[in-house]
Amino acid sequence: MRVNSQIRSPMVRLVDAEGEQVGVVSVEQALSAATEAGLDLVEVAPNAEPPVCRVMDYGKYKYQLAKKAQEGKKRQSLTQVKEVKLRPKIEDHDFGFKMRNARRFLEDRNRVKITVQFRGREIAYPDLGRELLRRVVEDLADVGQADGDARMEGRFMHVFITPKAGN
Repeated sequence: MRVNSQIRSPMVRLVDAEGEQVGVVSVEQALSAATEAGLDLVEVAPNAEPPVCRVMDYGKYKYQLAKKAQEGKKRQSLTQVKEVKLRPKIEDHDFGFKMRNARRFLEDRNRVKITVQFRGREIAYPDLGRELLRRVVEDLADVGQADGDARMEGRFMHVFITPKAGN
């Protein structure tokens, strides 16, 4: 934004401090009106013909814009991808522990990547991993839903689970 002496257009459409349109005036007249009011002349619509300038406190305006931007950052929610790793021959207690963690992640509105890692000869039995991931998706069906089918990438099979909208 151009302020005070930075405004280069010879004629501007002036809006005073109360928001009332004064009309099309020269830049010198607009600057004198702004200094008379003890405020700044700010170009708010530079692409208009003629450019629109407003009499306002520029420092206060910049402060309010910064506050709005800060408030907007507070409201936006960041979702993370949390990962839970399993093995094809996992025991029931370990499975329950991992599911509690995954459920907690989903309740915190994070996406969860469930990964089954195959080692050695386990890679020959991808159906064990698929069955395990199907069981995980069923157990977490009340808090999340799968983003597709299980995918195999090298020695890892994974599925993404996103939190349900109602939670």
